[in-house]
Order: sequence, then C-alpha cells, then structure tokens
Amino acid sequence: MKAAVYYSNSDLRLEEMPVPAIGPGELLVKIIASGICGTDVMEWYRIRKAGRILGHEIAGDVVEAGEGVTEFAPGDRVFVSHHVPCNACKYCAAGHHTACETLHSGNYDPGGFCEFVRIPAINVANGTYRLPGAMRYEEAVMIEPLACVARGQRVADIRDNHTVLVLGCGISGLMNIQFAKYRGATVVATDVNLYRLEKAKSYGADQVVHASKSLDGLKADRVIVCTGAEAALAQAYQCVDRAGVILFFAIPHEDFKVPVVDFWRNEWTLASTYGAAPCDLEEALELIGNRTLNVMDMITHRLPLSRIQEGFEIAAAAAGDSLKVVIFPHQI
Repeated sequence: MKAAVYYSNSDLRLEEMPVPAIGPGELLVKIIASGICGTDVMEWYRIRKAGRILGHEIAGDVVEAGEGVTEFAPGDRVFVSHHVPCNACKYCAAGHHTACETLHSGNYDPGGFCEFVRIPAINVANGTYRLPGAMRYEEAVMIEPLACVARGQRVADIRDNHTVLVLGCGISGLMNIQFAKYRGATVVATDVNLYRLEKAKSYGADQVVHASKSLDGLKADRVIVCTGAEAALAQAYQCVDRAGVILFFAIPHEDFKVPVVDFWRNEWTLASTYGAAPCDLEEALELIGNRTLNVMDMITHRLPLSRIQEGFEIAAAAAGDSLKVVIFPHQI
C-alpha cells in the first residue's frame, strides 16, 4: 500500500509498505478520508519524531475483522479514534480520560495518511464507531476535532449566560464558535484573516473584531485561545473577566509568561485541553449526524494522497480561503 511518511512540513514522501496484518480482536480498515489537523503541521512538535506516518482523523470501511470481533464486520462504515483510554485507571475513574497513560501511548498502525490501517483491539473496543447512513466520510473526519472542542468547553464549563472570546478563527476556532453558540453563549471572535472573520460570522459569532484592533472594555467569562500567536496570549489576559477561565485550545511554540499578580488578584483559571474522551466522541458523532452543527462547509480542500505535500503546505500556511484539508487515500 501507499503511505505518506513525514520528515518535515516540506518533505512528505509517498512510500510503499505492506498492508498491516491483523490479529485477534483487531480490524483492518480501508481509509476513505483522513483530515490534516493543525497539530500535524506543528513542525517544531512533529519533527522530533520524523520518519513516521501521521494522521489521526480517519473514516473508512472495515475490510477484515479479527478473531473474536463481533461488533463490526467487513463493509461497516466507521470512524476510529486514534487515542483511547483504558477505562480502568485512576484518571479514567475520575473522568480525566485524556490524562490516561493508555490514551497517551496508544495509536493505530501505521497512521492516518495511508491506504489501510490496523486497529488494535483496545481501539476496536473503546474507540470505533459505526457511521449513520447519511453521514459522509468527510463529515466523519470531523468527529475527532469536534470532540476535542466538546471536551475543552466541558473543561472550561461554558454556560448559556457566558460571554466567550475566541481568539483565532481557523478550523478549531470556528468549531469552538459553533459549539459555544450551541451551548447558548454570546461569542466574540478575532482573527487577522478577513475571510475567517466572515466565516466566524456565518458560524454564529455575535461580534467579530480584527485581531489588530483593541478589545478595550470587553470582559469575557471565558477566553478560548485557538492560535499560538504571542499577541493572542496578551489579549487573553487583557480581556478575561475576574473569576474567568482562559482555555488554551492551541499551544504556543515557546513557554509563555503569566502575569502572576493579576492571576492571583483576579482569581483566573488557566486551563488546557488535550484530546477527547469517549463521551465527547459520542456527542460529536451525534451533533454531526443529526446536522445540529455544520462541519461540511469547513472543508475547503479535498486532495488525493499523491498531493498530500500540497495539503500540508495549505494547512501550514493557514492563509487565504483555506480551512480544513481532507486527504482521500484511494483517489487518483
């Protein structure tokens, strides 16, 4: 099979490798669609493990089921989560599934940017979901990123009486806008890209502001940082209200400073979010499946695996009218 091996953002190589063999309790899935995540193009983060196959937002068809698998059969259309919890450790018991060591150490084999993938038994049991009949594969690619949003807003405890400031209107920002509006919040959004500001409006933002302009006077109950830009961090501190929460949905490249006196005096909470728990995946599947939230219009580029280098360049540039890039491994 063909696979795209990552060496850097500007060096992805199509290589041939064997289709993975599966064992008891496992599945072999033919990948129909695979999304490029913002974290895939964080070169400073990814290059440390260069020479691997990335991709963790997949949807496809079961082509083989291992001994003992009863829930899935060849022909089933599925979404598969790459990270799954053990559901048995102290973190899972406390509801912190995304702190589980099993979740952080597991994955499917070899990755999402190839033609076929082996799904380990624990992922079959704890992270494989059959797609509703009307759901398209490219919609299903958005389940994992939307689930991350669901978990982040659960961590930040966003409510219907909150004013939420979303900094950055890329794909994660737009999903956070939609989800916050779904929860009933009032949303203000910023970005430097005019196209993305227009998209923020179309996805429900009550107010959009160019990131170069001042937000003096705004006091947000919750601030969701969806960009690693240093200026966004300063804006978050300026705009969060007393007893407010700043949620770091995106991560900055470098360590950042916290105004400790303000943090102490104003009783801020700084929160982070990583991945999604099973309950978040189930909620995202339902919201996409019943069309409560619109994710299809966020997909701006659809490319075959042979053009994945172009896809990475589009995703990394985050410019113009680009939002979500989806790769179709079996298209020419």
